[in-house]
Amino acid sequence: MLKILVVEDNQDFSEGACQFLKRHGFDVKGAPDANKAYDLMYVNQFDLVISDMTIPGIDGFEFVESVRKLNTDIPIMLISDRDDLESKQLGYEAGIDDYMTKPINFEEMLLHIGALFRRAKIDENQRVTMGKFVLDMDEHMAYNDGEPIELTVREFNLVFKLLSYPKRIFTREQLMDEFWEANTETTIRTVDVYMTKIREKLADVDCFHIATVRGLGYKAVPNEVKMSQQM
Repeated sequence: MLKILVVEDNQDFSEGACQFLKRHGFDVKGAPDANKAYDLMYVNQFDLVISDMTIPGIDGFEFVESVRKLNTDIPIMLISDRDDLESKQLGYEAGIDDYMTKPINFEEMLLHIGALFRRAKIDENQRVTMGKFVLDMDEHMAYNDGEPIELTVREFNLVFKLLSYPKRIFTREQLMDEFWEANTETTIRTVDVYMTKIREKLADVDCFHIATVRGLGYKAVPNEVKMSQQM
């Protein structure tokens, strides 16, 4: 399930946006200020950040810049009362991917979100495709050249996350925080066990491989790209 962070101090708007997006199949968390947003980003791997321009404690542009320094790839949408060109220019220079002006129509916002995910290689049907390999979130199934591959729910979610951001490194800790329960007694080495099983199941997939980055974690790499970190 794709995760969205909504940073908005207007409680009515935040609750309305979160409820709307949850009804459309997203895992959504709301933050009333930047500090709470940072806390949530520390323990969650979000796929999209939606932030108001005016949030307590920090200018919206500064918040965007701080998020972009932490994550160069995550899509960021800025929402604002201001419709002037200067504000939009400052937003895009800070690192946003989209800009919407209040009052926000949630149905229109959903269209913008779909476009952002398509740019991140995640389509509106929550399907990731690389070559002849397809991950379908609605079916929770993997296909290689049309042939199904049996993956457990956790295996599927791990591959979906890696393929959603090709060549981006995810640490073992990040993957553990997202895909294992917070009170689990499992160690981060369990991630290695899962990756071994996944590689075995995807042995016939020739369009990408899951590379181990020594001392860090894992990433999905298209096979035309040779990475020195691969083990």
